[in-house]
Amino acid sequence: MTVAEAVAVLGSLVLVLARWLPPPARRPAALGAAAVVLAGAAFTLPGIRWQILLVLGADLLAVLATGGAWLLARRTGRGGRTRRRLALPGSLLCAALVAGGGVAAWALPVPVFPRPSGPSAVGTTVVQWTDPARDEAATPEPGDRRTVVVQLWYPAERVAGDAPRAQYLGRTRREAQIVAGAEAAYLGAPGFLLDGPARSRTHAVAGAAPAAGRFPLVLFSPGLGGVRTQNTAWAEDLASRGYVVAGVDHPYDSAAVVLDDGRTVRTRIAAGGDPDEDARRRISWTTLRAADLSFVLTELGRLDAADPAGRFTGRLDTTRAAATGHSVGGAAAMRAARLDPRFTAVINLDGGLDPDQGPLRQPVLVLTHEVRDRADADFVAKVTKVLDGGGATGYRLSVPGSAHLSFTDAPLYLPPVPALVGSLGPAESLRMTMATTAAFLDATLRTEAVDLPASLTEFGALSVHRPAAVR
Repeated sequence: MTVAEAVAVLGSLVLVLARWLPPPARRPAALGAAAVVLAGAAFTLPGIRWQILLVLGADLLAVLATGGAWLLARRTGRGGRTRRRLALPGSLLCAALVAGGGVAAWALPVPVFPRPSGPSAVGTTVVQWTDPARDEAATPEPGDRRTVVVQLWYPAERVAGDAPRAQYLGRTRREAQIVAGAEAAYLGAPGFLLDGPARSRTHAVAGAAPAAGRFPLVLFSPGLGGVRTQNTAWAEDLASRGYVVAGVDHPYDSAAVVLDDGRTVRTRIAAGGDPDEDARRRISWTTLRAADLSFVLTELGRLDAADPAGRFTGRLDTTRAAATGHSVGGAAAMRAARLDPRFTAVINLDGGLDPDQGPLRQPVLVLTHEVRDRADADFVAKVTKVLDGGGATGYRLSVPGSAHLSFTDAPLYLPPVPALVGSLGPAESLRMTMATTAAFLDATLRTEAVDLPASLTEFGALSVHRPAAVR
């Protein structure tokens, strides 16, 4: 909630309750509160949020109810006791609306992204690539080839302080609204509940000139129904530290993907309820995502060899590339690394494993929420088996106070419900994800001298799984 919104809410609460103050204080309190409300509302224009409209609607209702009760008393000749009986239900209703609007504005804020911690400015751009070698399995049209939309965050040259910052969730406000509405619908919620993220700006500058250098790559696959931007704070932080992050939209899986021609492709992914059938579906989903990640790595190599725009030529080091993902995207990252040896490291952010997932040759970092029940314990056992059989050291970090969405941007704009976003708080959730993954990538892609166990144990319970040859 912004300061102006808080002012409007507090002023509204005084306004609707002024009727019940001692008689000498009623008029001054009401007039002063009305002035405060108008000032607060004026500062929120023209982008006033639905929560504040609810508060202002309560103000209007209070004024109308008070005026109506006064007129009725004048016409009937009845005294103040009647007016009080008529005004009481209206005052209670209006106070409830003001309180509800205020709580909603606080619980569903416009996200404010933390400033990236690295030394570089951050640029971003969105590209769309079509794989001529793969048909689009989700459509019956002959000749329809698999297309992905990819957002790059990269180290940029110094940018002006007043340079426009990139829109969150999309290239434009309209795209952001489409994506936010689709995400809300995917969660079974009304679209307007996620209008906050669609209003937000990030720290990256669209189209900024890349900084000089050759940078390691981090490819990211979002959660089921998730979108390429769901970990923007993390991506911007890594970019500021000298990585190029490529977030991938998987059409017909991501909640909504807006293509270059303006078409919106919505998800067709859904669980069926049969465990065996859902397991088969999951493998098909992660296999498709893994192929998308490999395709994106190939296209990044072509961009490095000869970017038509000249910006990324010689900037993208495909020999140092990590496959990463959240939730089912984490499983897809592990599958991609198993199928494609070009990936040199793997990060799985709280993603369950496929039933057929085998050990990996690459170093792996698995971040998980705290183990709470039998299902969590079974998941940990599967992860342990995969990491124990790996060809490089693997790390599993269980983070106390975290939940499944703690590893995304969600703590910045969803209600602080522990079951939903954990109990760490937005700042600590993001710091945990950024610090642990950056330390792992510095150690594996840059081969820097990092005390990785010490860096990871700051945030939770760490299990280290070394290859059998060095145990």
